[in-house]
Amino acid sequence: MHRRALLTALAAMALAPAWAFHALPEKFDPQRDAAADVQQALALAQAQRKMVFVDVGGEWCAWCHIFDRFVAARPAVQKALQDHYILVKVNYSPQNRNEAVLSQWPKARGYPHFYLLDAAGKVVASQPSGELESGRDYDEAKLLAFLRRHLAAQ
Repeated sequence: MHRRALLTALAAMALAPAWAFHALPEKFDPQRDAAADVQQALALAQAQRKMVFVDVGGEWCAWCHIFDRFVAARPAVQKALQDHYILVKVNYSPQNRNEAVLSQWPKARGYPHFYLLDAAGKVVASQPSGELESGRDYDEAKLLAFLRRHLAAQ
């Protein structure tokens, strides 16, 4: 029975969204403390020698859900994110605009909006997601190029 439980847990991890590898939010939650989530992501990034990928959006945002499905369906994107980034979602909605956190960074011009932070919390990139889209989805080559380009700058 112990072996079966272990296999079940491993299978669940394999099927989990890319966001689920840490105790950080998997969805945009207006009740969460975004500042604490970002601080936790930065601590993990420092410990693991990674950068932080901040995904700003809301459950109201269709392109935010498209991005989640896109990442879940692309092993190369998942690997790039898992190997080099700590992922954190920050809610932006009428219920909670998270202005205390977001006012520290360049203004988003739409949602989702992606910020890459170095392990010290410095914004390395502020990326409108529309530039990474192709038709009704995201473009894998554009996203991977974006992620890799900024790793070189670290």
